[in-house]
Amino acid sequence: MNDIRRTILWVIFGFSMVLLWDKWQIHNGNKATFFPAPPAQTASAPATPASASAGASSVPVAVATPAQPPVDGVPAQPAATPRQRVTVSTDVLRLAFDSEGGSLVHGELLQYPEMEDKSKPFLLLDESANRVYVAQTGLIGSGAGGAFPTHKTGMAIVPGPRELQDGQNELSVRFESPDLGGVKLVKTWTLKRGAYDVAVRHEVVNTGTAPVSPQLYLQLARDGNKPPGESSFYSTFTGPALYTEAKKYHKVEFKDIENGKAEIDKNSTNGYVAMVQHYFATAWLLADGTQRDNFVRKVDTNLYSVGMITPLGEIAPGQAKAIDARLFAGPQIETMLEKLSPGLELVKDYGWLTILSKPLYWLLDQLHKLLGNWGWSIVALVLLLKIAFYWLNAKAYSSMAKMKAINPRIMEMRERLKDKPQQMQQEMMRIYREEKVNPMGGCLPIMVQIPVFIALYWVLLSSVEMRNAPWIGWIRDLSSPDPFFILPLLMTASSLLQTALNPAPPDPMQAKMMWIMPLMFSVMFFFFPAGLVLYWLTNNILSIVQQWIINTRMGVPPQFNLPKFR
Repeated sequence: MNDIRRTILWVIFGFSMVLLWDKWQIHNGNKATFFPAPPAQTASAPATPASASAGASSVPVAVATPAQPPVDGVPAQPAATPRQRVTVSTDVLRLAFDSEGGSLVHGELLQYPEMEDKSKPFLLLDESANRVYVAQTGLIGSGAGGAFPTHKTGMAIVPGPRELQDGQNELSVRFESPDLGGVKLVKTWTLKRGAYDVAVRHEVVNTGTAPVSPQLYLQLARDGNKPPGESSFYSTFTGPALYTEAKKYHKVEFKDIENGKAEIDKNSTNGYVAMVQHYFATAWLLADGTQRDNFVRKVDTNLYSVGMITPLGEIAPGQAKAIDARLFAGPQIETMLEKLSPGLELVKDYGWLTILSKPLYWLLDQLHKLLGNWGWSIVALVLLLKIAFYWLNAKAYSSMAKMKAINPRIMEMRERLKDKPQQMQQEMMRIYREEKVNPMGGCLPIMVQIPVFIALYWVLLSSVEMRNAPWIGWIRDLSSPDPFFILPLLMTASSLLQTALNPAPPDPMQAKMMWIMPLMFSVMFFFFPAGLVLYWLTNNILSIVQQWIINTRMGVPPQFNLPKFR
């Protein structure tokens, strides 16, 4: 039965590793290996007002160069004025807009420094020789005079303030297109103090003599490269994501767009489209109830877009119609995202453990409000979890203590009856009955807790609050590895101490593996963020203390079962 107990423990460990591996694969933008997602409807691009397919292909390519004509023969219209950029700043954002289309082509988050050079703000959006990550809008359709204004149309920048002053709460930048196809597009971006969501109003004026029925598209375009500064040891998902009430949150891999296998909810009256990366995201938001066709597509080599198209309806000559949208560009702060749009907090992706991760994050956030330090908040949260699971752990450690107390008898019996396996099992069962020991008593309590601690792992890995957050002394950033490897070394030592306190398996090979596995597991943590290592170290220390106390109460003095590798 001791072998059975060990086998069950290994099964639990193996199953948790499988789940971690699948989550790792999905988080990295790959398909799940063991638990693949069910097939969904394959996306096609949005054509004329009634079809989603031609609509997306009617959106001009994201980046135009003389050698790269737009798709579907849509020409890049000549600029009304020389092409220029305008930069506007608030207390949290510095954004640059291109007069070509009035597109957002550069975005800095002033409250979040770069990891490599903390004197510079984090650069989220950019259009340069090294990166492409932009937000664009325009109209689909044409009138008697040709195609309507798109994000490739040269626009005039209306003069106005460019920096939010003390006492001001909002700042606007306005672009006006020339008359194209009997339509004029006026685009106004409005930034607010302390806000990462930017209001974008599109006013469409029919300057012609016939009714027009344009469609508005909103898209995010970026290259398929990993963001600068990403960890080389572990990676997180980078790419498009969509949310609708029907299909909920779903990510799209760049390689699926490349191969035409992207699966999205094409039509909806709610939700959003987004580009996601570790800690940060951008998302286009429309009011609920607004009909839209969602699309993802390949724009060019290593360039992809996600967006939505919404019809504006018929606009009579001399009339105008306005539609409001919002662009979020900022950190994945869960409490902030929840207030902006239903489901937007899901860009901070916990996967299948969301039901556990969300309350754990809420509790961590409350502890931070109380303690004012994310490192101590992690320690406090693990302590609260250990208290919550105290009786489950006590049951497991009590079972281990009993097993340790009778282990000498078991070892002697196994040696004496090693040539009589059937009699050995009968004798083992007899000893267990006499001593009232359940060899599986330590398994279920451990298994119940595994999802909770894996969920906390993903909370800490995904939370932007850990970024550049200090703890004590040498730990100045909980999202980066310990620069001196002190925490990983302490965690390794605590893992080995835990192994030494557990009853030694009768099988020599199992005994060796029980020592090798903690060492292998600990190696990974030398390159993990310090916040994750702190969480695991705290859990190990509290487990050792509880196990030590229970062993002492049960009259089983702590003994160290040192490895024998001969």
